[in-house]
Amino acid sequence: MPSSAHLSRVISLEGTVNFRDLGGYPAGGGRSTRWRTLFRADGLSALTSTDLEVLAEFGLRTVVDLRTSAEVSAGRFPVDQLPVAFHHHPLMTNVVSPHDFNVTPGFLASTYLEMVDGAADVLAEVVRLCATHDRLPLVFHCTAGKDRTGVTSAIVLGLLGVPRSVIVEDYALSGLAMEHLRERLATQFPDARDVIMGAGEVFAADPAAMEGLLDHLEATYGGIEAYARSAGLTSDDLARLQSALLD
Repeated sequence: MPSSAHLSRVISLEGTVNFRDLGGYPAGGGRSTRWRTLFRADGLSALTSTDLEVLAEFGLRTVVDLRTSAEVSAGRFPVDQLPVAFHHHPLMTNVVSPHDFNVTPGFLASTYLEMVDGAADVLAEVVRLCATHDRLPLVFHCTAGKDRTGVTSAIVLGLLGVPRSVIVEDYALSGLAMEHLRERLATQFPDARDVIMGAGEVFAADPAAMEGLLDHLEATYGGIEAYARSAGLTSDDLARLQSALLD
């Protein structure tokens, strides 16, 4: 593997807009998260043959799809072209249609709290997959790679001892990709273009939303590790996660 100085966090692929490496972050005990081992992404149903060659070079073994069943039915990772272990672990049962993107202010922030409170068992299972050496490299993803993926990233990074400020910064990086996603969706749903182009919050990666989630985890559960334990994760699970993902 090349030195960290030559590794890029943002992975440029033709069929995605928000595929990122979670390596290189400072973590607990003076360690750092391992490069080219855990990725976060937006939808993966439009990957090109060139994209798949890149992922094959990474040695990708596992895809964890956090989307709803309806979203998966409309398109999913092409396991027939790049054989990987595919896991479907939806964090929500329904999502807002592009025709309804003019949401109530604060909608996304409240949705993040609903995810951690209502899908703790799902998030625990995703953490277990991330902690399994022979499942790695692994990518988890949703549609935008910002909300469901952002919540999952926050939990995993927090359990690795990544500082709060870095978790928030990682979340905010999705803002760079959202205009590309907005234009893609406007093309895909031309009858909803005006709504999509005018929807600010849906395409925002406001650090305050992640700050609110982390505040909630602290106030309600006593922090991310306490939350994970309440979801059924054990000390062995957490030790395996750190062994798998930290240098």
